[in-house]
Amino acid sequence: MAIRKINPTSPGQRGMTKSDYSEVTTSTPEKSLLRTLNKKSGRNNTGRITCRHKGGGVKRAYRVIDFKREKFGIPATVKTIEYDPNRNVRISLCFYADGEKRYILTPEGLNVGDKIISGPEAPVQTGNAIPLELIPLGTFVHNIEMTPGRGGILVRAAGNSAQVMAKEGNYVTVKLPSGEMRMIRKECLATIGVLGNSEFKNLSIGKAGRKRYLGVRPTVRGVTMNPCDHPHGGGEGKTGPGGNPKTPWGKPALGYKTRKKGKASDKLIVRRRNKR
Repeated sequence: MAIRKINPTSPGQRGMTKSDYSEVTTSTPEKSLLRTLNKKSGRNNTGRITCRHKGGGVKRAYRVIDFKREKFGIPATVKTIEYDPNRNVRISLCFYADGEKRYILTPEGLNVGDKIISGPEAPVQTGNAIPLELIPLGTFVHNIEMTPGRGGILVRAAGNSAQVMAKEGNYVTVKLPSGEMRMIRKECLATIGVLGNSEFKNLSIGKAGRKRYLGVRPTVRGVTMNPCDHPHGGGEGKTGPGGNPKTPWGKPALGYKTRKKGKASDKLIVRRRNKR
């Protein structure tokens, strides 16, 4: 992926950058793998707003991604590399030898015409899904399962990868992109390679309207509100929060730990993630 600048024909376009989509080979998705995507606008099942500043955005269709990679021993050929509006990494349409079609996340170096395969007998090559116990130490992987057979849930964003660090007993130690070292069951699948579209983090949105396309609504600062609406509000002129920053409901907004204590997976964390 490369980033291209937009001609400054308006103030909104002056600082805007976009992907050149050079790796995308088609603009037509596979219809059999499309699903309707209903928007929730930050509401939960009772209709209450549980995530503010969401709503609107362009209409999308969901692409069904094969995170499980459970078709062991059946080779597949990469037919197209496509843009997915629901994620920041490209997806690849794979045709399996038995006639089935599936989407997978596209790692760097995977091109149209390449062959991929899943299972314990698969070679250690980019795009292949292999149990962690069979992956050599130091290998970079993505789409990692935490429970065998439930599909990959770790390391699925553009440009990310984890590294296999150690093997002991029934567990494999993996270093995640956050710096956290975690033990994962050796039977869990992981896909070889580093995810593509690594330049995504360098894109400049450029204008407010582009955020609205993504379904992100404006955020009003607490210091501009009245004291009845926010703990930071009120005062003559510009004033600070008067202590630690707080949410609109008075809870600490920075450095306040919200992770529940006693999680079953806590004992599998070898080293906590790096402090930002």
